Amino acid sequence: MANDKLILRALAGETLDTPPIWMMRQAGRYLPEYKATRAEAGDFLSLCYNSDLAAEVTLQPIRRYGFDAAILFADILLIPDALGADLWFVTGEGPRLSTITEQADFDKLKPADAIHDHLAPVYGTVAKLAAELPKETTLIGFAGAPWTVATYMIAGRGTPNQGPAHALKAANRPLFQAVMERIEAATVEYLSAQIESGAEVVKLFDSWAGSLKGADFEEFALEPAKRIITELKTRHPGIPVIAFPREAGEKYVGFSKAIGADCVALDNSVDAEWAAANVQVDGCVQGNLKSSHMVTGGQDLIDETGAICRAFSKGPHIFNLGHGITPDADPENVQLMIDTVRSGAWKG
Repeated sequence: MANDKLILRALAGETLDTPPIWMMRQAGRYLPEYKATRAEAGDFLSLCYNSDLAAEVTLQPIRRYGFDAAILFADILLIPDALGADLWFVTGEGPRLSTITEQADFDKLKPADAIHDHLAPVYGTVAKLAAELPKETTLIGFAGAPWTVATYMIAGRGTPNQGPAHALKAANRPLFQAVMERIEAATVEYLSAQIESGAEVVKLFDSWAGSLKGADFEEFALEPAKRIITELKTRHPGIPVIAFPREAGEKYVGFSKAIGADCVALDNSVDAEWAAANVQVDGCVQGNLKSSHMVTGGQDLIDETGAICRAFSKGPHIFNLGHGITPDADPENVQLMIDTVRSGAWKG
């Protein structure tokens, strides 16, 4: 029953006595059991495309911690891979892709409706999770937002300031817009298929939204998210959507309402009390503990966790980090965070 699932209740606008909790990148490199499964898979992409192993690593933090949600183990760059870009991962350095710098590069990409066979293992993972998760645990699917995915496709890797994408946007706007539109269309198909396979919530990660300034933020972060969400909710009425325009700053205000999202995830650069007064007024917020607390732990973790819970206690809130957990995190600190949230000691 949906009413048993605390995250679905928060996403529906309910203010809960204790916020539900999950953690971005909760299935990952900080857990020894993940490392063992990753070694079994052989390489990162093989893990993403092995439904059994991807489901296993998604379930590991649920078994260990009892989070209120599981998020599909996958990667935002599976869409470029499915569209025909070359994708590989360099150990210790991250992803590498073939680049899009001219029309001929774009012309090699597949149409958005041709991605399904390539991504079928991901949908298989979702279906396995839908069958195997505890009844009280919400299943979250996800994709990268078009701008963030485009920055990787244009540069061929992660960059400090998304400079290559900004440069293409300035030098050849029609080509840049064509890249964005292809990713947007593929994202709708990808998330729709995840929902059809059993995802109960989907999240749109725009990790580099903060580098879009002025009108570009509206055109390339807000408007694509709005179109994606509108289409998903047309196809799947009632599906909740979480949006994460990371480092949006003042532009977090009104963002979820403008795009039709049910929740906006907040990074840790914004103050929780400010966000409660200015962002949570529109509905559910998610966040926003610094990931570094999962490394350092101690009283600072307890104090900051409590302060965030108190700040958001008058409205719908999902407790989470302000960004993904890092590989150097201590699993014991994750447990301390969960215990702090669920003990309710912060209410005193």
